[in-house]
Amino acid sequence: MRKIFFILAATLFCKQSIAQDLGTNLDPVTVTSSFYETRASKTGRNITVITSKDISQLPVRTTDELLRFLPGIDVQTRGALGAQSDISMRGGTFQQVLVILDGLRLNDPNTGHFSGYIPVVLDEIEKIEILKGASSGIFGSDAVGGVIYITTKTFSQKKQAGNNGILQLAAGDLGLLSTSGYFSANKNNHQFQVSALRNSADGPQQRGITGFMKEHAFSFAFSKKNNNWETAFRTAYNDREFAAQNFYTSFASDTAVERVKIFWNQFNAHYKKNKDQVIIYAGFKNTEDNYRFSSVSAANSSFSNLFQLNSLYLRNQNDQTKFTIGAQYIGRNIRSNDRGNHTVQQFALYGIWQQYFSKNFIANTSLRTEYANNGGWVLVPQINLSYQLNQLQLRASAGYAYRNADFTELYNNYNRTGIRSGSIGNPNLNPEKSFNYEFGLDWITASDSKVSLSAFSRNSKDLIDWTLTPYSDMPRKENLVATGNYLLAKNQSSILVEGIELDYLLDKKIDEKHSLKFKSGLIWINTKNAYGPLSFYLSSAPKFLANFATTYSTKWVDFNLTGLYKSRNVQTANPILLPMSNNYFVMNTKINFRFNQSKHLVFIQADNLFNNTINDFIGAPLPGRWLQIGARFIFN
Repeated sequence: MRKIFFILAATLFCKQSIAQDLGTNLDPVTVTSSFYETRASKTGRNITVITSKDISQLPVRTTDELLRFLPGIDVQTRGALGAQSDISMRGGTFQQVLVILDGLRLNDPNTGHFSGYIPVVLDEIEKIEILKGASSGIFGSDAVGGVIYITTKTFSQKKQAGNNGILQLAAGDLGLLSTSGYFSANKNNHQFQVSALRNSADGPQQRGITGFMKEHAFSFAFSKKNNNWETAFRTAYNDREFAAQNFYTSFASDTAVERVKIFWNQFNAHYKKNKDQVIIYAGFKNTEDNYRFSSVSAANSSFSNLFQLNSLYLRNQNDQTKFTIGAQYIGRNIRSNDRGNHTVQQFALYGIWQQYFSKNFIANTSLRTEYANNGGWVLVPQINLSYQLNQLQLRASAGYAYRNADFTELYNNYNRTGIRSGSIGNPNLNPEKSFNYEFGLDWITASDSKVSLSAFSRNSKDLIDWTLTPYSDMPRKENLVATGNYLLAKNQSSILVEGIELDYLLDKKIDEKHSLKFKSGLIWINTKNAYGPLSFYLSSAPKFLANFATTYSTKWVDFNLTGLYKSRNVQTANPILLPMSNNYFVMNTKINFRFNQSKHLVFIQADNLFNNTINDFIGAPLPGRWLQIGARFIFN
């Protein structure tokens, strides 16, 4: 209770400590509702936006670390430096959040465990939009709990002028060494960008291995604007190797190491003339995953590919009407000594209609039809309404969402023999479907602060999750042992998730030298299975989650805090699961000291400031208090 009180007290302090208005941005521009740039208040959705400036000030090194402290997002972390993170929203599983980079989906065909692997460095990011709730009517499969839409600087409509460079160096406890660099040049409507990153840490001592993490990343991007056309291209590579002890098993002999390599390519073309726009998104992602249970065991090796093409026509009919028509192709395949060789293809047509019935009343509707060769046809309608009443923005949303199983859920451990325990795929899975609705309001309490309140419900049929299953009930037994217990991927007949969200945003310029930014979120979730106990990942979702990120800036110093409190169900003991922290509080802090006309800075940072013992999920505990020091140099 003391941790909850601390967060509520911090919220009230930030709300009441400053009264004078010098202007803020409480209604950011977003593209997640219709592909049109639209103010968040006009979308009928609960949307949070964080900018590149906000990101640079906070005590985070990776994107998943950042998301962990943003309102309404639950990130279940394994290992140090974002070795592996499962992102979920509104009580869903981690496969029910869609991550998009510059218009293209990042979710890996192999497993949702890789959704947090963003193949760009933080300094490349222009902004991150977080849409809470279902959006399959626009984006298709996986957009069930929410959408995380990342826009980078090269692909943004707002380009940096001239030459810009950023170099960051850091070192700390547990053998931490972190370096990253970013450079961009913009001349004559041509923008060039290159960035690189190297992170490494020895991590805490484990059984027979240290909890190490090594990451290398490189990205190159180029954009060109010529009359009515703007094109952009990126190629990126991310290579991370990390200790994966008990990430997937409960054996004491587990000294696993995993290495994941991602090769990402994308091309965007945007034509705009008068009232018409045409946008083409094309991309290819290759992921190589090698998991070795111990130094003497053979590696499980998987190579997955994701091909995607998304074409849109946007029409600004008049001041009251806008519409979008789109067609999308997604091709997924895998070659694996563990999961076998498989291919899935999806085709979709969709439309989005934005209608202003009056200055204050707006409707955003969408309809999508999609075919997948392992799931058949699906029709997904959705409607979002927004009505402004003085300082209140009322909103409502209702629609369907769906998700197709990934290759791990379908075929995990299918090609191995003599399996004693672990997760077993199920090729007979049906796609999961859900009906979602929500009601909410945004209250502009002052010109520099906003309160958002939402109540939501999601009723799922055939939700896909892992269920503890004895050998006698396994549908396929030839590669199992009779004494084993297994987690089988199953369709859960009827799952109801209901919850309430409360967000608070403050963006205050106190005077010419002082400012305060504060984002916080509280969410209460109740999950029910009509036919029995909750399955594996559903039972690990929080019942209550509070998180916040705040920055107080003076002329030469920035004080930054991020924190979260999580409360969830007690996991029942069984041969598969390891203990996890059912209730915990964690806070990180960072102090920036700026010099040379604020172009450069040195910083000190402490993660897990109170040195709490935290096991966010199965596997090794997270590091205790982690002290770091570094410098950041900005050139322009």
